[in-house]
Amino acid sequence: MLDGCSPMTLWRRRDSARARAFYEGVLGLQFVCDDDFAVVYDLAGIELRVQKVRALIPQPHTVLGWAVPDIDAAVRGIAARGGVFERYPRLAQDELGVWPSPSGARIAWLKDPGGNVLSIIERP
Repeated sequence: MLDGCSPMTLWRRRDSARARAFYEGVLGLQFVCDDDFAVVYDLAGIELRVQKVRALIPQPHTVLGWAVPDIDAAVRGIAARGGVFERYPRLAQDELGVWPSPSGARIAWLKDPGGNVLSIIERP
């Protein structure tokens, strides 16, 4: 029934001004529109709708991630724009906060202004 249909991702934000500053200014996402209900971005053809809500409890796990060709460059670029990468004591992360996973993938995490966890991965 949905095969061939375009997916979208949705999540919630309390402070849309802070969300816009982060998603546009720090992550460099392509802005589409801002209305009474959501701020919308184009994620390489996938719609991200950041819904405007009054209350929010962020999820404790990764809610969205990006595969990148060069994680070191991506982390440095995001950090230069104000992004702060998470450090997890149980993981052996390098000086940039990148963790070399057992699969050979390299992963880094950061939180948006609402506390949602985002990831960046460079696959082997």
